[in-house]
Amino acid sequence: MSKEIVITPFEIVGSPLCVASDDGQKVFERIAAALRDGQGVVVSFHNVTSLTSAFLNAAIGQLYGSFPEQLIRSKLQVKDMAAEDLALLKRVVDTAKAYFKDPERFKKAEQAALGGADA
Repeated sequence: MSKEIVITPFEIVGSPLCVASDDGQKVFERIAAALRDGQGVVVSFHNVTSLTSAFLNAAIGQLYGSFPEQLIRSKLQVKDMAAEDLALLKRVVDTAKAYFKDPERFKKAEQAALGGADA
């Protein structure tokens, strides 16, 4: 059985501000590689002072498009996260699960919101 690895966004980003989706993509790539190798992953948000949904969508949300939810639940842990950031993460995960369950519905809603089906 593989050992667990700890991924620290603060170290990957090089800043306590985890706000850009590009930075979230870097975190996602590390998490995804570990999950593909069958490793357990702990994402430690130690030293992170600012988080956005854009960062979390890229880092965590898109995992639901690449891996089964059960695998994510069993192999991924998040720690050292403030309560308000945990609430944001929950919204990101809930939205990602809904999106990847029926992406066409989201695309249609987006097109309607942008004012037409030919967007």
